[in-house]
Amino acid sequence: MEQRIRDRFHDAVFQEVIHRYGIAEGQIRPLDAFESFIYEFEHGKQAYILRIGHSLRRSEALIAGELDWINYLAERGVSVARAIRSESGKWVEAVEDGMGGHFLATAFFKAQGQPPWKGGWTPVLYKTYGHLLGSMHYWTRFYQPPEPSWKRPAWNDDLFEFVDRFLPTSEGVAKQRYHALLDHLHMLPIENSGYGLIHQDAHGGNMLVDQAGRITLFDFDDCAYSWFINDIAIVLFYIALDAKDPLAFTQEFMSHFLRGYQQASVLDPNWLTEIPFFLKLHEIELYAVIHRDFDVDNIYNAWCARFMHNRKHRIEHDVPFIDFDFTSLSAQLISGSDR
Repeated sequence: MEQRIRDRFHDAVFQEVIHRYGIAEGQIRPLDAFESFIYEFEHGKQAYILRIGHSLRRSEALIAGELDWINYLAERGVSVARAIRSESGKWVEAVEDGMGGHFLATAFFKAQGQPPWKGGWTPVLYKTYGHLLGSMHYWTRFYQPPEPSWKRPAWNDDLFEFVDRFLPTSEGVAKQRYHALLDHLHMLPIENSGYGLIHQDAHGGNMLVDQAGRITLFDFDDCAYSWFINDIAIVLFYIALDAKDPLAFTQEFMSHFLRGYQQASVLDPNWLTEIPFFLKLHEIELYAVIHRDFDVDNIYNAWCARFMHNRKHRIEHDVPFIDFDFTSLSAQLISGSDR
C-alpha cells in the first residue's frame, strides 16, 4: 500500500465506516492486505468482508463498476464473492479523509473454505480453477456496464502504470525491456472474442476452497479490459513461482487447468504463444511494485524477498519467466467449449 494512503487513515475514518455498515467494534477484525484496509465482520451467523480503499487509487465510479461486474457474474452462476449494500443501501460509502480525498468502503459476502494450498492442490482442483476462469471469461463477453462512468479501465491505463512511476533511474534496462513488451502487446488484436473484462489478479491468495472442492474467487480490485490469455498467464505466474521444477509443474498444471477452461469457454490455441510475453510483463510490473513498497536491499516480507532474488539479472538479460513451449498445450483447447 502506498504510504500516502496509510498516512491519511485514522480511527475516525474507521469508526464512521463501521457505523455505516452497522458493525459493532467487537464484530470486526483486521486481515492481512496489500493495497487496501481489509476486515472480516459478522452479522448474525453470516460472515462478510469490509474493504476500505482510497480515491487516490480508484474512483467511486470505477469501484461501482467493479461491484456491478462481480454481481453480474454471481447472478450467472460464476463462483465469486458477491458485493452487498451498506445500511443506507449504497454499494460504495465515501468518507472524507480531511485532506481533500475520500476513503471508499465496500463490503462482500465472505467466501467459504480455506486457501487452496492448505488443503493441497490436486489435478481436480487445477481443473476446477480453469473452469472457474473460463466461466468468467465466457460471461464477460456479454457484459455491458449500466453506466458509462462505471466502465473499468484497460490493462494499459495509467492506473496500472507502475514501472516508470516506481522504478528508479538505475533500472533503465528493466524499463527498456518493459517498453519493448508494450510495443509487442499493443499490436495484438482486441476486436475479437479473446479480449474483455478480466480479473487480472486471480491467484491462489484471492480464492478459498470449500469442503466440496468449490473455489470462490474474490478481490476484483484490479479488474480491467485485457486479453483473456493475460488472466491465464497471471494465474500461472503465481502458482508456478515457487515450483521446484517450473517446467514439469507448468506441463502438469496447464494440462488440467486448460481442460477445465475449455469446458466453460473457447480460447483460440494461437493465444498460447502470447503467454511468455504476459508472464514477463507481470514479472517487471511486480518488480516495480516491490520497489515502491520496500527498501529492496532490506525486504522484510519473505515472499517478496524470494521473488526479488536474482530478479534484476533475469529481467535485464531477458531470461524467460518459464522457459516452456506453450504451443505444446494446444491439444487441450482444440475440442472447444461444452456450452
